[in-house]
Amino acid sequence: MGKSSRAQNARLAELRVAQARQERRRRLLLAVAVVAVVLLVAGGLVVVALQGSNNSTSTTASGAKRPVPLDQATFTKLTTVPASALDAVGVGTSSNPPKTIDAPALTRDGKPRILYVGAEYCPFCASERWPVVVALSRFGTWSNLQAAWSAPAPETNPDTPTVTFHGATYTSQYLSWTGYETATNEMSNGQFKPLDTLDAEDQALFDKYASPPYVDARSKGAIPWMTLGGTSIVAGAQWDSKPILDKTQAQIADALSDPSTPTAQGINGSANVLTAQICKLTNQQPGNVCTSPGVVAAAAKVSAG
Repeated sequence: MGKSSRAQNARLAELRVAQARQERRRRLLLAVAVVAVVLLVAGGLVVVALQGSNNSTSTTASGAKRPVPLDQATFTKLTTVPASALDAVGVGTSSNPPKTIDAPALTRDGKPRILYVGAEYCPFCASERWPVVVALSRFGTWSNLQAAWSAPAPETNPDTPTVTFHGATYTSQYLSWTGYETATNEMSNGQFKPLDTLDAEDQALFDKYASPPYVDARSKGAIPWMTLGGTSIVAGAQWDSKPILDKTQAQIADALSDPSTPTAQGINGSANVLTAQICKLTNQQPGNVCTSPGVVAAAAKVSAG
């Protein structure tokens, strides 16, 4: 074989090696691209799952809806109701205002303490949590609120949409807060499954002040029950939840900014009444909240209660 033939064969061999190298590189890049697409899709699914949705509910064997994360838009609207909407409602359609009682002041860490006792199955607790969240948002910050529902049929007002205080936290420079959800909305062996357990001191407070003469004999031990600083109590819901029974949490939060809606009339009105009572505990602080027209209007109802 001549020199020219050997040189040509060598160049062909080099070309084949280069082509093989390029093919390996192409296949590697293709594999990397496929993996990247898969990771992007998976990451998107994780984000959706973490954000939560009021529509992505699941139910237990007994038909109860499980709590799910409250989406950020709904949380923001619920905890930042416009002052103009609250002022326009005033007392609204609220009823059953806090009742002043003769009892020692209740404090923790030098701040007035609010103690709430309810349960996730309870439809009246479900309606009361809405104004509680709105009112306390004017004095501090909530976190980890979840969307929840009361127990399904045949219970009264089945699947009332709400939030749950189980696992939620609240921080405030003005107040101390403790919220108990004593049972879930899931039935097992004829009973709702237990959830939060009151500590001994709180149980003693509940046993004493959720009984006559502080509440009607028919309401002994009933929930929802709340003491505001020890010197007043709320036993039962403050408003009729009919306007929200067929709504989602997002729809309820949306309605709070429109004072003409029955939802805002009930929730914002009750929140103003609670706020007026809390302002008594905080020496009318913060001033912009406690002197707002809606709260001033509600203060008369608190005094009458």
